[in-house]
Amino acid sequence: MLKYAKKFGEQMNEILSHPYFSLYGIPLLICLARMMDVSLGTLRIIFVSKGFKVLAMVLGFFEVTIWIMAIGEVMKNLDNFVNILAYATGYSLGTYIGVMLENRLAIGIVVLRIITKRDSTELVEYLREKNYSLSVVEAEGNLGAVSVIFINIKRSRVKDLVPIIYKINPLATYSIEDIRHVSDPLTVGDTQSRWDLRGFLPRLKK
Repeated sequence: MLKYAKKFGEQMNEILSHPYFSLYGIPLLICLARMMDVSLGTLRIIFVSKGFKVLAMVLGFFEVTIWIMAIGEVMKNLDNFVNILAYATGYSLGTYIGVMLENRLAIGIVVLRIITKRDSTELVEYLREKNYSLSVVEAEGNLGAVSVIFINIKRSRVKDLVPIIYKINPLATYSIEDIRHVSDPLTVGDTQSRWDLRGFLPRLKK
């Protein structure tokens, strides 16, 4: 066993000392490390805003650990422009990936505000039949009377509801607003489960 471990170590040392590794391998590792730590940083900021304090703390630990390794390699090779370029590229890609991941997770609860430009009775009845928690306010728009419907809903369910809104009330418009806490018992009952974040991350808000 020790023989194989020693042989493996020698092979790794040979790879790490190869000129091509310095030319291509190190910049690639720097780019990947920066992508990972910026992605984690983006998620951490979003989790803090949503109240996931423990999860944000865990992500922060891994974020700064990876960042130290990446910046260490760059500082040791400041004369290598490729490393600096890889660092900047990883930062840009990491920001994009972090936002994409957060959109896929669809964390938290939002207020969906629907403004109907014609009778909203059919839409309101349908939403109540489906047990959506909503409030309806009659208002006046530029072209006459409108109804404003407020719905507290899990963000992950918005994409399923919007097509239904347009099918029932094609002239409706909507806006979405993030909220951190809601006291509506119907909404809370729908979201306070053992698992959150689409079932594979534990609910860590305490």
